[in-house]
Amino acid sequence: MVLADPPSGLPAADPSKRADAWSAADGAALYGLDRWGDPYFGVGARGHVMVQPRGDRGGALDLVELVRELQGRDLTLPLLIRFDDILEDRLERLHGAFERAIAQYGYDGRYQGVFPVKCNQQRHVVEQLVESGRRWHFGLEAGSKAELLIALSLLDDPDALLICNGYKDRRYIETAILARRLGRQPVVVIEQPDEVERIIAASSALGGAPFIGIRAKLSARSTGRWGSSVGERAKFGLSIPDVLTTVERLREAGLLDDLRLLHFHIGSQINDIAVLKDALQEAGQIYTELTRLGAPMGFLDVGGGLGIDYDGSRTATAASTNYSLQNYANDVVATIRECCEPHGVRPPTLVSESGRAIASHFSVLVFDVLGAGGHSEAVPPPAEGEALILRNLRDTHGVIAAIAAAGGVEGGVEADDSGERPVVERLQEAWNDALKFKEDALNAFRLGYLSLPERATAERLTWASCLAIARQLEGLPTGTVIPQELQALPAALAGTYYANLSVFRSAPDTWAIDQLFPVLPIHRLDERPTRLGSFADLTCDSDGKIARFIDRGQVKPLLELHGLRPGEPYWIGLFLGGAYQEVMGNLHNLFGSTNAVHIRLAAGGGYRVDHVVRGNTNAEVLEAMEHDPDLLLERLRLASEQAIGRGDLAISDARRLMAHLRASLEQTTYLEA
Repeated sequence: MVLADPPSGLPAADPSKRADAWSAADGAALYGLDRWGDPYFGVGARGHVMVQPRGDRGGALDLVELVRELQGRDLTLPLLIRFDDILEDRLERLHGAFERAIAQYGYDGRYQGVFPVKCNQQRHVVEQLVESGRRWHFGLEAGSKAELLIALSLLDDPDALLICNGYKDRRYIETAILARRLGRQPVVVIEQPDEVERIIAASSALGGAPFIGIRAKLSARSTGRWGSSVGERAKFGLSIPDVLTTVERLREAGLLDDLRLLHFHIGSQINDIAVLKDALQEAGQIYTELTRLGAPMGFLDVGGGLGIDYDGSRTATAASTNYSLQNYANDVVATIRECCEPHGVRPPTLVSESGRAIASHFSVLVFDVLGAGGHSEAVPPPAEGEALILRNLRDTHGVIAAIAAAGGVEGGVEADDSGERPVVERLQEAWNDALKFKEDALNAFRLGYLSLPERATAERLTWASCLAIARQLEGLPTGTVIPQELQALPAALAGTYYANLSVFRSAPDTWAIDQLFPVLPIHRLDERPTRLGSFADLTCDSDGKIARFIDRGQVKPLLELHGLRPGEPYWIGLFLGGAYQEVMGNLHNLFGSTNAVHIRLAAGGGYRVDHVVRGNTNAEVLEAMEHDPDLLLERLRLASEQAIGRGDLAISDARRLMAHLRASLEQTTYLEA
């Protein structure tokens, strides 16, 4: 059956198939892998998620088998798997899109990108990007002193750009000036009016200047979650009067020849291409005016914001984009060309700071489910002298069971003595009765007429009735009109799946800004899911949950999941989380970083493990909060000696306790299988 537009309903049955028919293709369609996953993620015939790190260039890995083999290397879940081939493929696709656009529009310039280090500062990630991007002179963007140090140490290509954003003190500026003498190409972007005088003073003191850029506040209005980061009230950037004042001040100081770049940014995850076009037109005109004022210029930095399609809907929603990578490159190239040509200005080298679009796809977080909470369909046996309220509930459940046993659901009607009545009508009547009797039982309990075991029986009978009705609704023909109250039953029956992870550590944006990521089982996709649920993490925080899921351009509060099997793991993957999640994670409840591993496809097939990054131990997170693990152990040793002296603790048990404590300090902060 199909629930009427139910964001929380179970997957609709295809009436042309047997009730138990389900294929891997159905699983791919249900979870959107055939939309947001292209070209890196799909489903194999065994129902396992497959990873194609090189996209459509060949080579695939079974994610389930990969996790099993990594566990054999003592890498426990939760596990962050980074596919470095995907990073390189994203770089190739980005540069390829701009190269095609430049050729198509006859653009007399080139493209030269940079990666914003704030997007993912992990050493192996930044190193991989610098190495993979060397052939394009791909650079880095730094927004702090620490990020500047990273960029300076890694960028040994004299043609790669080092864009210096963020707040800048005298030392930051002097470091950039001296780095130019190392053969680096730092561009200090003026984002606040007071930075101009610091640049002038530092340049005078050192007898040299950095390359200089200006970040302009555009009037173009943005949309989406980060729409407020642009416009007149934007955190960074110069107003047009400030831009003109800065140009004149640089001219007076003899530094105008070092003004080479115009920068703007209209927000992360641009979802509507029309917003970008407006901003490009405005920035293009500002660029040509700066050249008219005597600045040599040469670079136009369009900032970040190149979005990705998290939900596969290809729409201008917060979790998607209404444009492709090629559309983006075409609009940037064509619009800037149209701005420069009428003024006889040579088109600039185009720069973008695309972090999300490069890094999001390359990592997959896999976590295991520890257990699930839900409602049992077992009907408790009747007790002698059972209360009338309970007998009423039991009779109601019997009516529902009788409707199912009659087998008269064909066509949605059932024959009885009064003629034909719609099955849905009978089920609605039974559900109304069940709810009334449940309320009667609760009131009786409050007044002391029902015992706690009797109240438990009432609740179990109610949920058994709910489950029985939900199963009958699934068997109704497509198109059957279902009352609103009955439509809500699948959601009411949803379970909580307890996940071995910390949302605050590994997926903080799901909590902080309601970001949507694709979340799905990485196996059993060739098996029809029979339950609805959401995920609760290990933290003692009610916000530690994942309860918003992608749904073809919309959001649903529950995800289709499978029942747990005794003795078998149930593994869940969170995809497209390679940007920002690691660097913004925190130590809530002292859950630290997870194990991480870098995977590369091997030349002869299979894969190789390039790097293993062990997750935080309990000792490390304690030290982060200024606790001394040795001191903690000593305090507990003294406490155990006192307990031994009182006769409350045997020496052998004290030894066992201390052994557990010492082992725990060296283990991961997450639960062991």
